[in-house]
This record gives sequence, C-alpha cells and structure tokens, in this order.
Amino acid sequence: MQSSATLNTLLEQAEAERDAQAAVLRQCEAAAAQARQQIEQLNAYRAQYQQRWTSQFRQAGAIELVQCYQGFSQRLDQAITMQNQVTTQAEARVQQARAALVAHEQRVAAVRKLIERRRAEQQRLADRREQRSTDEAAQRRSTSGLTPSLI
Repeated sequence: MQSSATLNTLLEQAEAERDAQAAVLRQCEAAAAQARQQIEQLNAYRAQYQQRWTSQFRQAGAIELVQCYQGFSQRLDQAITMQNQVTTQAEARVQQARAALVAHEQRVAAVRKLIERRRAEQQRLADRREQRSTDEAAQRRSTSGLTPSLI
C-alpha cells in the first residue's frame, strides 16, 4: 500500500509539472504571437510611410527632407530587423517549451503505466491467493471424507 501511495504522489507531482510546463508553453506562444504581430505592424507602417513619402517626393522637396526620410527609413528597417530577431528567439522558446511539455507528458504516461502494472500485479497476486485458498478448502473437504453434496 505504501508503494501505491508513493506512486500516486509521484503521479500528482508529474502532472503538476506537466501542467506548469503547459502554462509556460502558452506564455511562450503568446509572446511569439505578439512578436509576430509587432512585425506585421512595423511592416505595415513602413509600407504606409513609403507610400506617403513617395507621393510627397513627386512634388518638389528639399534635400534635407529627403535625408530625413532616408534616416527614418533606415531606423525603421533596423527596428524591423531587431523585431525579426526577437520573433526568431520567441519561436525558439516556443519549440523548447513544446519539447519540454512532451517530455513531461511522457513522464506522466510512464508513471501511469507503472501504476497500472503494479495494480495488475497486485490483482494477479490476490487472484492467486484466492485460488490457493479455494484449492486448500477443496483439499480439506476431500481429505476429511465429506462429499461436496453434503456440504
């Protein structure tokens, strides 16, 4: 019985760790989705910015204005590059968290299987004891001279 309680405690702990890892995975997925959304927003903003300034450049403009546009465009491109790196890192964390969750799920499954095997073994032992006692009772009846019809 001690072994059964210990295994149940181990199962509860493994399930708790798995559930915590599932929460970590959800957080990582949310962070990755947010990073992807931010890239989309930056790209959309860059497209709008370029479109707006392309129409502005059709009119006569000062060289200082063109330099300002180019400077801001470069900084926007740098921000997009950095956000791409953030997104790549977030996706890597998602993959790591997913792999860790799979490992925790495998551990839970292994503990459950062990518990199932132990219960099956205990049931086999109980069945054997019952069969043995039934056989012994039948043996005693036959050696005492009583017939089964009289009992």
